[in-house]
Amino acid sequence: MVLLTFNITCMEAEVKNGSQITDEERLKITEDNTKAILRILDIHDIKSSFFVEVSLTEKLQNLIKAISSKGHEIAFYNKGSNPEEIENAKKSIQDLLEKQIRGIRQKDVKVAQETLKLMEFNYVSNIDNANILFPFKRLKRDTEITEEDGLSIVPESISPYSQLPYNDFVFQILPMKYYQNMVLETLQNEEFVLIYLNTWQFTDFNKYRFDIPFYRRLFSGKKMEDKLDALLTFLNEREMATSRMKDYIF
Repeated sequence: MVLLTFNITCMEAEVKNGSQITDEERLKITEDNTKAILRILDIHDIKSSFFVEVSLTEKLQNLIKAISSKGHEIAFYNKGSNPEEIENAKKSIQDLLEKQIRGIRQKDVKVAQETLKLMEFNYVSNIDNANILFPFKRLKRDTEITEEDGLSIVPESISPYSQLPYNDFVFQILPMKYYQNMVLETLQNEEFVLIYLNTWQFTDFNKYRFDIPFYRRLFSGKKMEDKLDALLTFLNEREMATSRMKDYIF
């Protein structure tokens, strides 16, 4: 099973000298990138899970409704919100969609699992803060879903052969043929592959002059769209099953 997920977050990088990008423009870039992803998913009739950064939920309600209406899962991505902010956002979006928010993803700041369970989340999909230049240094670890504090804990996927994690940077930088083979090899040994990408990776950095490292500019923007399209074409041609996170776990 392939679990394809996207983190909806605004680009936080500074801009280069002589450029200026307002908060409203950053939000518009995030919306446009997400809509581009939705178009590609729609073409291939593949459903995925979108983890919306908690602080953006009130600002992106129309986008969230559009994502949900196309059959994709809405979950949360906590970058630094406190439990009260998470709970308020959860109630608000559940009222908006008339659906339960089941999943949450965390990275740098992690709310205790007991607290998340009290908020009625069902699963946690945390991601690591690996050294981006040396992702291959992360050694083999448990890749099975476990149960802790009444929550399903979904680990990041990692290739059993190359030892590369299925994170945003690896997808962006690897040749697609190599990545496709990595998926095939992993599914021969594991029950699922969890892939996550960030919406900001689909930004046209020639148009928007963010000050980011050169290796983060490589294969971004339209090239990321093409890579996603190529991956989804590959999955459908091979008749490989895909699923939203909540459906696979429950």
